Amino acid sequence: MQCYTELTPPTAVTHALSLPFLSPSANNLIIAKTSVLQIFSLKSLLTTVGASSTDKAGARNGAEHSTRGKGDGQGLDASMLAPERILTTKLVLVAEYELSCTVTALARVKTLDSKSGGEALLVALKDAKLSLVEWDPERHSISTISIHFYEREDLQGAPWAPDLGQCVNYLTVDPSSRCAALRFGARNLAILPFHQTGGDLVMDDYDPDIDGERPEPTTSMLKTPNGNSLGKETPYAASFVLSLLALDPGLIHPVHLAFLHEYREPTFGILSSQVASSSALLHDRRDRLSYTVFTLDLEQRASTTLLSVTDLPYDLYKVIPLPLPVGGTLLVGGNELIHVDQAGKTNGVAINEFARQSSSFAMSDQSDLALRLEGCTIEQLGIDSGEILIVLSTGQLVVLGFKIDGRSVSGLSIRLIAEKNGGDVVQAGASCASILGRGRIFIGSEDGDSIVLGWTRKSDRFKRQRSRTDIANDGDEEIDIDEEEIEDDDDDLYSGTKASGSSRDVKPSPSSTSLVDEYTFRVHDTLQNLAPIRDISFRRPRQAEGESGKASQRSSSGLDLLRELAPQITRQLEFPDIQRIWAIRASSPTAEGMVSQGSDGSGEGYDRFLITSKLDAAGEEQSAAYSVTSTGFEIVKDGDFEPEAGGTIEMGTLNGGTRIVQALRGEVRAFEGDLSLAQIFPMTDDATGAEPKIVSASFADPYVLLVRDDASVMILRADESGDLDEVERGDDLLTTKWLSGSLYEDSNDGFRMGPDEEAEDDAVNVLMFLLSAEGGLHIFHLSNLSKAVYVAPCLSFLPPFVSKEYTVRRSAARDTLTEILVADLGDSVYKSPFLLLRSATDGLTIYQPYQSPIEGSSDTNLRFLKIANPHLPRAPADDLVESGKTMRDQPLRALQDVQGYSTVFLPGSSPSFVLKSASSLPRVISLGGRPIKSMSGLHTPGCEHGFLHIDSNLPPDRHYETGWVTHKTSLGEEIQAFDYHDKMDCYVLGTSQKLDFRLPEDEFHYEWSNEDVSLKPKIDQGSIKLLHHETWTVIDTYTLDLAEAVMCIETMSLEVSEHTHERHELVAVGTALVRGEDLPSQGRIYIFDIINVVPDPDRPETDRKLKLIAKEEVKGAVTALSEIGTQGFLLAAQGQKCMVRGLKEDGTLLPVAFMDMQCYVSVAKELRGTGLCIMGDAIKGAWFTGYTEEPYQLRLFSKTPKAIEVLAGDFLPSGNSLYIALTDADTNLHILQFNPDHPKSLSGQRLLHLHTFHTGHFPSTMTLLPRTPTSYESFNAASSLPDADDAMDTSSAENAPAQHHILLTSSTGSLALLTPLTEPSYRRLTALSTYLLTALPHPLGLNPRAYRAVDAAGNVDGGVGLGMGGGGSRGVVDGGLVRRWMELGSWKRAEGVGRVSWGSGEGEGEWAVRGDLEGVGGAGLGFL
Repeated sequence: MQCYTELTPPTAVTHALSLPFLSPSANNLIIAKTSVLQIFSLKSLLTTVGASSTDKAGARNGAEHSTRGKGDGQGLDASMLAPERILTTKLVLVAEYELSCTVTALARVKTLDSKSGGEALLVALKDAKLSLVEWDPERHSISTISIHFYEREDLQGAPWAPDLGQCVNYLTVDPSSRCAALRFGARNLAILPFHQTGGDLVMDDYDPDIDGERPEPTTSMLKTPNGNSLGKETPYAASFVLSLLALDPGLIHPVHLAFLHEYREPTFGILSSQVASSSALLHDRRDRLSYTVFTLDLEQRASTTLLSVTDLPYDLYKVIPLPLPVGGTLLVGGNELIHVDQAGKTNGVAINEFARQSSSFAMSDQSDLALRLEGCTIEQLGIDSGEILIVLSTGQLVVLGFKIDGRSVSGLSIRLIAEKNGGDVVQAGASCASILGRGRIFIGSEDGDSIVLGWTRKSDRFKRQRSRTDIANDGDEEIDIDEEEIEDDDDDLYSGTKASGSSRDVKPSPSSTSLVDEYTFRVHDTLQNLAPIRDISFRRPRQAEGESGKASQRSSSGLDLLRELAPQITRQLEFPDIQRIWAIRASSPTAEGMVSQGSDGSGEGYDRFLITSKLDAAGEEQSAAYSVTSTGFEIVKDGDFEPEAGGTIEMGTLNGGTRIVQALRGEVRAFEGDLSLAQIFPMTDDATGAEPKIVSASFADPYVLLVRDDASVMILRADESGDLDEVERGDDLLTTKWLSGSLYEDSNDGFRMGPDEEAEDDAVNVLMFLLSAEGGLHIFHLSNLSKAVYVAPCLSFLPPFVSKEYTVRRSAARDTLTEILVADLGDSVYKSPFLLLRSATDGLTIYQPYQSPIEGSSDTNLRFLKIANPHLPRAPADDLVESGKTMRDQPLRALQDVQGYSTVFLPGSSPSFVLKSASSLPRVISLGGRPIKSMSGLHTPGCEHGFLHIDSNLPPDRHYETGWVTHKTSLGEEIQAFDYHDKMDCYVLGTSQKLDFRLPEDEFHYEWSNEDVSLKPKIDQGSIKLLHHETWTVIDTYTLDLAEAVMCIETMSLEVSEHTHERHELVAVGTALVRGEDLPSQGRIYIFDIINVVPDPDRPETDRKLKLIAKEEVKGAVTALSEIGTQGFLLAAQGQKCMVRGLKEDGTLLPVAFMDMQCYVSVAKELRGTGLCIMGDAIKGAWFTGYTEEPYQLRLFSKTPKAIEVLAGDFLPSGNSLYIALTDADTNLHILQFNPDHPKSLSGQRLLHLHTFHTGHFPSTMTLLPRTPTSYESFNAASSLPDADDAMDTSSAENAPAQHHILLTSSTGSLALLTPLTEPSYRRLTALSTYLLTALPHPLGLNPRAYRAVDAAGNVDGGVGLGMGGGGSRGVVDGGLVRRWMELGSWKRAEGVGRVSWGSGEGEGEWAVRGDLEGVGGAGLGFL
């Protein structure tokens, strides 16, 4: 009984597509990250590029504070980086969806009638599924039009045909959106037709000179096979499946296919061969590929062959259709590029010397470039450009040009982009690319950060300046520029590259070693990628707990991962009994033209005062004012600030910061910028004589909103002189009871509730959001308080969408809301308003406002979309009633500039930040440490753009897009393995770099000395590096031999003396010497100690050094290491053996026990201190063994019942049971149990295969970690509350909370947690997941349960069980599904709790569910 939960989403970008999705004129980017779909809009910013590339290495938008990624100017020399202002493109996230699938392709489809008016998105999914979606502006979300399955057994062909999971699927769409084709299985082609207007006359290449006058568009009705006309009920017609062998018997081995441009009927080209291509049989299967073009008849479901080109090179692997002005098709191979036009004329270019050796096809020669095209990504440079950008697997940028004579291509030319022009700005190979408009392209990567590239050409710098209209025509929804600030010499800086005469006459030259100086590439924006994570280690907490992961390739980096935010403490001072705190940035009014003290012109706008509210010795509240100085805080003695006036409720500034306003419980005081008293405004009601007390206040210049204890509100306004006057209220405000309120200045008119026509011309657009006692939302415009401009009475039900029309159909449970806040969330690139609601249990609900169109009208309706927030507050340490009483004294606090972020802080027992960047959704990240009563932003010389809860700051260069705190440091070499050395507090890394392989001198092979190959193969050379954990710099290096690569690194406590049995913490390294296919591999085991040395005076961190203790050569690669037993021995997987070795005093490793494994071992781990081991390989599965020390022996206990391709694994003890978790190459998670008492285990000889769970991510590591008690477990233990389901339990051990769990990492950058569950928790979460399957909408119309299930054959979407358990076995709970419980409305949550809580009250049942969700959501990772 386990639960699998993804803690962070995948970050590796696998697919990208640009299309008008949100509206007909929009320019959106759709990104797929394995199982996550993201929709972005584009924003143009005017950015200042500094004078050096290092100045912008970490900046994201010029002079603004860095919040993500690498900035502009990367890869350019100093001459190109003179200070200038340029237009850059930023990505702004619109929506994000977690999918129950693996995305394999994206395509755009023009449908007849979409809800948004834009185009539709066709998503291809693993195992032959297609989902057609569109944007629904009414719900501000995607809407699934249809989903198509092609998984039936009758489509699989012969019984010996490969399964769907073993075949590569391709999706291609006709350029005119007449149909889509999905190639799946071995030789199946699914055709999905779409309805279009105008029939075959609607095409991209319509030429009035040739085709005559374009006819009026008419509705074309496709017909089904029985002849019935199909109406417009759906945008698609009935799909059908064709066999490729029915099209042409020669299509036995299809390679790739794609639809082509410039054809009246849907036409596609396919690359195939009659025999399988093989480099080993090149002498016999040379030039066996053929390229064939077929046209489809959708009505007759037939095809016609148009042309065929044969005898093509064997290494061609991709078909890329080219639109005008080039046209035709580009065939991509590993050693060449070939263009085929519509008439079958071919032109090719060889890009390395192997093209001539492997093919007789006629090609022009540019082999001196020595390029490799395997794994490259190709995209056309703009719509009007005939040139193509190629991103190689190394990240190098290459431009392919065409020489065009008339309408035919006569030659190809390859040119490299120089480094000084940004040719190396892409740090890793690209997985996808998509043009975003004029002069900009998105390049996605699975191995490095994804970037938005902009380019210019020298010929474009002299064109006219782009106007705001031109930029808007590019589809950028957000434009933040000032045309007057754009210099004349930057005119049209990023315009499109038109096909001028010179560009159409690029002549292929025999040698193109000269680099291209015409294009200049610059990074505009970056999406951080944590993938692929190769290894993971945990640093013991000293100041802050940490976890480290690792990526690879040229963008190889070290990662710091933290589950909670650890603030950077800059100063710590004692403020006894403090309750609330504010930092005030005030200025003094001066004469016109003079700069006032404390303004932006003096002291960089630093805060001047610190106001606190504290308790005195008698328990009464008092206020204190401090002056912020360079040395700290000094009490303000001058001025009229009176501490005896009482405790301060809220502080703020009005009139541009010249008037400081203090809200006390019984009055409001206004001060000048120097804290001299200007006005006192009492709370006495003249009519009744009552004196209501202020409980909360909100500021929006020039207004102050006061919420009082009699549930009434008062609004004050400051006039030009700064005096406060009460604003007249209407009947709605006077008669309604109010719980909370918030003011928001809608400067961008995002809510579209501007001032009334009768209001003054200079009226400020300030909105007032009020939460009524009945739980309704009321919005008033402060220019007219007589009537609310917007009322949503059902806000307290927390529905997925909030609107004026929304009603609850039956009596339902409401959530107890206590506070409302409207504030901007975002970074310096983009910020927008959000509605935040706080509940009585400290839960936070986030709503995003949006405008919903009204059918038949140009007006819109304001609606609010609920943002998914799986974060759960901690259980209160005190009584729930007392916790609710103190909540009003700790209100939500909006902070405008914390390291460039506009954020909201949640104080109390669950202190958290709500952080959002332009490329992510709002993430609630807990603040580690004790409960925090109050917080304020702080901007001082010692803590710039920080926050204060006694003076701390957000750590710099951190990212929060994943919901965890991440810090990425580039190291420049590929990291294979690493571990943390606790005693010396540093990391040990095993890295490698690619070097050219040269044939050695051999007396039996004299011909090797005559090797004449310029494009030599690459081979790894490894090295061991010592990395300082604070500076992230290498402080020592041990270089290995050539062809020796690091396979594993482990720090372990080994015995160093056979006599004294002394043990030291040493570093064990396993390597492999791979010398070719014809020679057996060898390995070595290194034992290092880390010693203290005298550091370099300029580098004090170099006080540690690696010392080699032992070096042992073994037969076979050393693929796994682990500490074993209690005597300080190590377990090494060397070749086909697993051997236990002990370190002798003479530096040798003495073997004491071994076991023959028959295969190379991928996993070898011991359950610490027990001698129990698991050993897994990629062929047979896993072995469960035991190690004894008297005598030394390794014994086999049990094996897996079937072959499993084990990539990672670990033990998972739970109570009295021992489980083993394994992951395989099909991204499946296997749960096995060692239970010799079970009859199907054959007395323990077979491991019981309990369940298989599909994760969707390739695993890299599995680590068993101790589990800390969660807050709910601690609360229940302290309260001694019995579990509602204890009556059904039979064993107390089953009810005890788990002591361990497994953290999983993957090659897609995601982190996951496998948590054992108690019997009551398992029953609740299983029932909850069943309820959520029907209660929640699922994007793309997918089934989460089918996605996770695997049948007995290992196929996804099968039955629920596997192995001996079958369909009746207890499966793994999908934590991602049950964590979506918070997305439901309050009445749906209450209904779900009622179904899963048997025999308990509603309150107790909700507590239990919250505790279960907290446990599976990572709260047990208390040390991270």
